[in-house]
Amino acid sequence: MLYNIDSLHNTRHLIGDIHQGGMSFLLDKDGQTTYAYGSNTEFEFKAYRKVDGRWESLPDAITGSYFRPFAYTPDQKKLYALSSHKRGPYQLIVANADASDPQTLMSDPFFSFDDMEWTPYPYQPFAAVNATGIPQPHYINDTLPSAKLYKALSNAFKGQFVDFINFSQDGMQLLFSTRSDRNPGTYYLIDRRTNKVRKLFDAAAWIHPEQMSERRPFRFKASDGTELEGILTLPKGRAQSNLPMVLVPHGGPYNVQDSWFFDSDAQMLASRGYLVLQVNFRGSDGRGPRFVQSGYRQWGTRIQQDLTDGVKWAIAQHFADPQRICVYGGSFGGYSALMQVIREPKLYKCAVGYDGVYDLNMQAEKSDTAQFQGGRNYFAMVLGKTKEIRASNSPVNLVDKIEVPVFLIHGKDDKRVPYAEATDMRDALEKAGKKVEWMAKSGEGHGFYDENNNLEMFTKLLAFLKQNIGPGAPVVNTTQNTQ
Repeated sequence: MLYNIDSLHNTRHLIGDIHQGGMSFLLDKDGQTTYAYGSNTEFEFKAYRKVDGRWESLPDAITGSYFRPFAYTPDQKKLYALSSHKRGPYQLIVANADASDPQTLMSDPFFSFDDMEWTPYPYQPFAAVNATGIPQPHYINDTLPSAKLYKALSNAFKGQFVDFINFSQDGMQLLFSTRSDRNPGTYYLIDRRTNKVRKLFDAAAWIHPEQMSERRPFRFKASDGTELEGILTLPKGRAQSNLPMVLVPHGGPYNVQDSWFFDSDAQMLASRGYLVLQVNFRGSDGRGPRFVQSGYRQWGTRIQQDLTDGVKWAIAQHFADPQRICVYGGSFGGYSALMQVIREPKLYKCAVGYDGVYDLNMQAEKSDTAQFQGGRNYFAMVLGKTKEIRASNSPVNLVDKIEVPVFLIHGKDDKRVPYAEATDMRDALEKAGKKVEWMAKSGEGHGFYDENNNLEMFTKLLAFLKQNIGPGAPVVNTTQNTQ
């Protein structure tokens, strides 16, 4: 259901209703719902168009392309949509208002175009942004005044990605931000009458971008030939070869990705002289439904191989010292940290799991996600339907294969990944005679929020890394990576 809410008078008006869960709506200029689309509770993609007051399913040829309409042209005669041809990366298309005669405006065989820059009212996208690599505007119509303004600001803030956030009602005031791999974000206001720009604030004023490290996206071939993306954070001022390295798998794992933008964990590790590797393995976002779905039921297998292949690439390119590699991750990344040293015991010297998933059966049955039907359907789809399959890919059952020191960190009030998963993992390691360090905090859920707890955690993490892969690389060039 979709409501129009009047916050001043505390009233609401129903403007969209469809008997399918997980739907998003498109509105016309009169505020009426015209399309509904999304994945339902059975994770089947559906798309509907309202015709004469009734919702009608769009043809399979359209829904099979994960058709996602998101805006009309100002004259309402056409609409913009994202479309995934053969479940590949999302293309930007324009079609008639009834979804007929689609024309591709922008596409790429590797990445999606799923983020737009917009004009003021009547809103229309003037540029699309690539979803992997270093983000760049790809202009739909570079003659529009907003596009010309965007180009001018991009030239004024070189090395930064400019993002138009919102215009005032009359279109004369624009709130925008600039971000980069070294800048967490700075916010500005521009008066279009005078073209004067006023800085509002920094997202993290304590971060000095000139002291941060370069984040470098790259592509490599996995062992089965699939092209993947990785990101290296190269510690500023250090030699760019034979570095101690930390692999940091992202959480999720599905519809989540590591991007070029500022990453606090990666920058923290790089500031101490560690090379950081992140891999957008199968299941990651930014490359369309097929790439996401290729990671289903691959938690402990193909996804882990993608991570391993990324590590081997970094070694082969002489970025990483093969004798000084550790893996550290949170949530699914914590799961991967343990599975990496299980699958590749000779590749790593240590592993750190932070709020990690260690028992797939407990996750599928007792996590907060498992408490509703959609969540149970999700786990059956992505983990496998049988307890035997889940058990065979659970680190808690594979501790005999772990040969390196492990550091486990967990919030005692974590509902997303039950605390019992961490204590069971710790107990299994100790029973098997493995070396395990432990940190657990009351009042913390899925991720630490207390500043003192975070300070203690990162202090212990750095000490653990130093003990097992040595100190970070020394500074040899204070001017390196300053671009």
